[in-house]
Amino acid sequence: MQSSKEPQTSSSIRSFYHNPMQHIDPNSFSTSQVLNNDSSRSRSQLTELSSQAYTEQFFTLESTPVTDYAIYNSPPSVSISSNMSRFSPQCSHSYTSDLQHSSDNTYGSSLSGSSGVDDEKRLMHALWVLNELLEPESCIDHSGTPFARYNRILELAPHMDLKQLLLACAETVSGADTISLSERKVAVSAAAALMDILEKRVSVIGEPLQRLGAYMLEALRARLLSSGSIIYKKLKCKEPTSSELMSYMHVLYQICPYYKFAYTSANVIIGEAMKNENRIHIIDFQIAQGSQWVPFIQALSCRPGGAPYIRITGIDDFESTHARGGGLELVGQRLAQVAETCGVPFEFHGAAMSGSEVQLENLRVQHGEALAVNFPYILHHMPDESVTTSNHRDRLLRLVKSLSPKVLTLVEQESNTNTGTFFQRFCETLDYYTAMFESIDVGPPRDDKSRINAEEHCVAKDVVNIIACEGNDRVERHEVFGKWRLRLTMAGFSQVPLSSAVGDAVRDMLKEHSSEYRIGEGNGALYLGWKSRALATSSAWM
Repeated sequence: MQSSKEPQTSSSIRSFYHNPMQHIDPNSFSTSQVLNNDSSRSRSQLTELSSQAYTEQFFTLESTPVTDYAIYNSPPSVSISSNMSRFSPQCSHSYTSDLQHSSDNTYGSSLSGSSGVDDEKRLMHALWVLNELLEPESCIDHSGTPFARYNRILELAPHMDLKQLLLACAETVSGADTISLSERKVAVSAAAALMDILEKRVSVIGEPLQRLGAYMLEALRARLLSSGSIIYKKLKCKEPTSSELMSYMHVLYQICPYYKFAYTSANVIIGEAMKNENRIHIIDFQIAQGSQWVPFIQALSCRPGGAPYIRITGIDDFESTHARGGGLELVGQRLAQVAETCGVPFEFHGAAMSGSEVQLENLRVQHGEALAVNFPYILHHMPDESVTTSNHRDRLLRLVKSLSPKVLTLVEQESNTNTGTFFQRFCETLDYYTAMFESIDVGPPRDDKSRINAEEHCVAKDVVNIIACEGNDRVERHEVFGKWRLRLTMAGFSQVPLSSAVGDAVRDMLKEHSSEYRIGEGNGALYLGWKSRALATSSAWM
């Protein structure tokens, strides 16, 4: 077990996200009494909140849990408030807060050494400001108002653990989406106070939840400031060099088996479907470096009676181009060399575009070929009916079905962040990525720079996009297997049962990784999980 270190945060991350909120002049509001922050009342309220079970499941009607593999955790165990705000997809204007974050206050600065007395002072000041935001002349009982709810949260904040505090902050930030101007002010002020406390609890070299919390905090700050899209674009524009990014991706690839799970399961499925075919065409909607097809080509070279002719159409986007340091011709050259060495007739065609841009003419399907289509962690990037009337997600599935593929392989994250309220999305993200950060924790030491960079550049960007962005800017739109099954069925596909060889190959691959990874089967799919949480599914269709 690695020792816990003093919470720190990354100044490079901070430089991307920081945008101090303006200072509220308390004198601009009418004078009212200062709230009495009674500690005994706070403790009784904390007990009351902690005893409430947060039982809402985020599964849709068509998302049925796996029956023979207990991999679904319920969402967080406490409910911060029974009056959770409904999320509006429109980003609201960011209002001012009296809790100003100085622009040079990086993680690991004086905040990490602040005392409990400082916490109490900050919260007392925030409570006073919240009280001033109410109309003092009103004789209405405020027990059911947003002020009373946030007042209660702020009183309990010093007693919350990190997970509870993140949830409290997320609910408070969601209050900034309200239509009421006064409620926005209250929510922004309360959120700023909670962020000050959170900033001392998180660390990019801490335990898994502390590391994830550092990125989720900055995503919440970005959302509150309505700057999520700007920050996400900065992260994409200020990426490390291609060689550095490849190094970071390799670190994660070695530590975690998520891409190996996708490659291994899909290769076995496609190999079985094509065992008697002499001309094979594979359309890969996320070709990346082309690494998945190296062992596939090598396996074809050993086929009795000689290797078949294979053609690969690789679809790509800008991120893969940046990571490679060049275009798709590099992938084609690499695979052609492998095929030549193995004596496999080979042809490569590149389509440098995002999947949502693909049209029939880009795929160059030819008569007499056995077609396989591969979707590895990419279909969730396609905008659906919740984003645009074009609904590229379903359009693309219908297009592929019109090609009559012999097999389609789908590997996706088992997470539900596409639709629903912002708070539900936050809870699901917290649960999912906590498991992922725990799995990464078995790798290099927590203060290893390459591991920190890998988490920042390969994982944190997705977290920021899920929490801080909306509309077309939110591209990380995961769906659970039940919803994918419904989409594929509606597009005309039928699910193909997986053979035991698929699970056996994945289990052999997992021998190189932690014993905490789990493999389960249900609903016709293969599930990869970390401890009790499902993280990915693999399935086959025709």
